[in-house]
Parts: sequence; structure tokens; C-alpha cells
Amino acid sequence: MPGYIMDLTIVAVLIIGITALMGVILNGIGTKIFGGKNKSEFVDKSEKIQTGWKSVGGFKK
Repeated sequence: MPGYIMDLTIVAVLIIGITALMGVILNGIGTKIFGGKNKSEFVDKSEKIQTGWKSVGGFKK
């Protein structure tokens, strides 16, 4: 019985891990291939909104 539970746990971890990695990898590939000129649309919008903001926290250089 402990062997069965161990096997089931290993298979479950592998299935969940492979599924998660496939999602990340395919999202990256899809963005690069089908992203066109709007690949960084949201990053650019965030940077545009945050221009002029003061830095908070950390150490002064």
C-alpha cells in the first residue's frame, strides 16, 4: 500500500508539473510568434503611467 501511494504521488506531481511548464512555455512561444508589434503593450502602459513617481524603500545610491 505505501508503494501505491508513493507511485500515485509521483505521477500526480509529474502531471501537474508538466502541465504547468507546458502552459508557461507555450505562452512564451505564442507571444513571440503571434504577438506582432504589441508584445509589450501592458508593460509599456505600466511604464508610461509610472513615469515621474518617486522611488519608495531601499537604499539611496
